[in-house]
Amino acid sequence: MSKSMGLYGQYRERMRRIADLRNANAVLQWDQETYLPPKGAPLRGQQIATLSEAAHELFIDEKLGALLEELASAADLGEDEKANVRLTMEDYQKLKKFTPAFVRQLSLASSKAFHAWVEARKSNSFAPFQEPLAAMVQLKREEANILGYQQHCYDALLHEHDKGSTTAQLDRIFGELRKPLKEILAEILKQPAPDTSFLHQFFNKDTQWNFGVEVLKKMGYDFEAGRQDISEHPFTISFSSKDVRITTRIQENDFCHMLWSCIHEGGHALYEQGLRVSEYGLPLGEACSYSIHESQSRIWENNIGRSRAFWNHFYPLLQAQFPQQFDPVSMPDFYRAINEVKPSLVRTEADELTYHFHVMIRYELEKKLLEGSILTADIPSYWNEAYRENLGVVPPDLRQGCLQDVHWSHGSFGYFSTYSTGSLYAAQFEAAMKNDLGNLGELIEQADFEPIHKWLNSRIYQFGRRFTSEELCNKTSGKPLQIEYFAQYLRGKWLPH
Repeated sequence: MSKSMGLYGQYRERMRRIADLRNANAVLQWDQETYLPPKGAPLRGQQIATLSEAAHELFIDEKLGALLEELASAADLGEDEKANVRLTMEDYQKLKKFTPAFVRQLSLASSKAFHAWVEARKSNSFAPFQEPLAAMVQLKREEANILGYQQHCYDALLHEHDKGSTTAQLDRIFGELRKPLKEILAEILKQPAPDTSFLHQFFNKDTQWNFGVEVLKKMGYDFEAGRQDISEHPFTISFSSKDVRITTRIQENDFCHMLWSCIHEGGHALYEQGLRVSEYGLPLGEACSYSIHESQSRIWENNIGRSRAFWNHFYPLLQAQFPQQFDPVSMPDFYRAINEVKPSLVRTEADELTYHFHVMIRYELEKKLLEGSILTADIPSYWNEAYRENLGVVPPDLRQGCLQDVHWSHGSFGYFSTYSTGSLYAAQFEAAMKNDLGNLGELIEQADFEPIHKWLNSRIYQFGRRFTSEELCNKTSGKPLQIEYFAQYLRGKWLPH
């Protein structure tokens, strides 16, 4: 073994120890949102903060820095090894800017804000959340200043979720997207609205659960390398590619609520389960970005999961599970109902067209919070006015308004925009997949998802973080991100003539 490979082995071992700490911390966070008893919350926050601080201290250790410096100049490393070292050096130089005390403070603030958010939702009052959120916003401003930025302070936080993303880029994308969205929406609203009443009958939660699990299994989600549970807000969390967990929530008077959460989170989980276990703890064993991650949930939830071909296969199975509710409903009527487009209040329940107005509202709000042009106390009124202006609806309560998302309590500022860019990438990837596979619709109709898995693995999963989102998009589709693919997808679905 060469000296360089010996040093690389030391580096890999250090990175895996750090990953062990981070993933142990992630288990505590998963438990916090699924099974933690209420009285355990204060100490759980302390436990999570301690592990966050310990992992950070291990990562910014001068010995790791020296090891990376030596490896960076090594000539005999392979391409994978060079990519891992380069990306870890970027992470090291970035995280070196943060003191362990700041990391601990941010973790404690997140735990406090999460439990305040839960209390605020229960009481339908913004008051319990306002001050913890204000503290979080201030910490995110400090984080942006520590990271550094050239144009807008928000850029530093956007970069954390999608390397290279900026407010200038997103302002352009959203500016280009808004016009076709409004035009397509106006055309759709001229058409008779589909009957969706049959989706709001009584659906036994256990039967819903069982159907969701069957769909996940057919999608290819490996339950021997994961599990599904119930949480306040559906999410996916990974401790390794061999332990990827998802959550959902069930409403017995709303069939779609649980199922789309299952498919959406299942898309995320398939990505995580597809990452190379041999690269555990290293950048090539991690997802490219949040935008690309979101593209994987969106391509399964919308491009595949809401397609006619998908339900040609699954609708008879659904009718067998809920004969009283669905036997009287034809497949075309069911398809139109699950693809209803109309302005709504809750982002996670929005259709795939108006969904992006929800994202744009949050994007603009976060920018204003970070730059200080509005305060956290202004959020409820700002939110209501933005919804009235963009979607023509006003929330009747805070649970359906500004308290509907968990993200801010986690400190996930700069994340919401990835939901929209993820949808744009999904449409562009689907076009490339159709071009390569040719018979994509037939494969979906037969629930033969293996060729899709192989395509996604060869074009997206296997690369880990080797490329930025834009680089991966170019490599996969032959072009940079373009809104035309998404606009064409929407028109093809709702305005086919």
